[in-house]
Amino acid sequence: MSEALHTQLTGQLNKAIAGKDILLSIWDTEGSTLLAIAGQQGLTINRDKDTFEVTSKDSTGWKEFLAGFKEWSIDNDGIYVRDHDSHKELKKIFNGDAPVLIKVTNQKLETDMFGGLAILQSYPIEAPYDDAVTYTASLQGTGELVDLEDEPFVEET
Repeated sequence: MSEALHTQLTGQLNKAIAGKDILLSIWDTEGSTLLAIAGQQGLTINRDKDTFEVTSKDSTGWKEFLAGFKEWSIDNDGIYVRDHDSHKELKKIFNGDAPVLIKVTNQKLETDMFGGLAILQSYPIEAPYDDAVTYTASLQGTGELVDLEDEPFVEET
């Protein structure tokens, strides 16, 4: 393999992100402690946009659309660690109605990726007879999902 090709391929590989390095964290209800949710295995960040059809008889045979409102949500799952502070906090958040401040981070690079306010919509615990007890947390974003890599948070002193 040529050195140029090796450099190109390893350069592309070094830009890839391993899913295992991405963590969802929540701020406690007092806003003083950031807690990585214990037992995480899966994380999906959903970003969607409404579209509105505006096709008319003079649309030349193709449907036409306008963009509408955007929304985001997060689905997180893993091994349930009941006595961890993060799961105690999720229970409190679910029992209340206030939104929770979330942050998604890359633990390997120690960088913040996304942040925003969300409502904990769903927090089921599954206990199959032949496997570990697991949880799923479904968070519905309220307002903007901020890309913290583009807009880094500067803490005031």
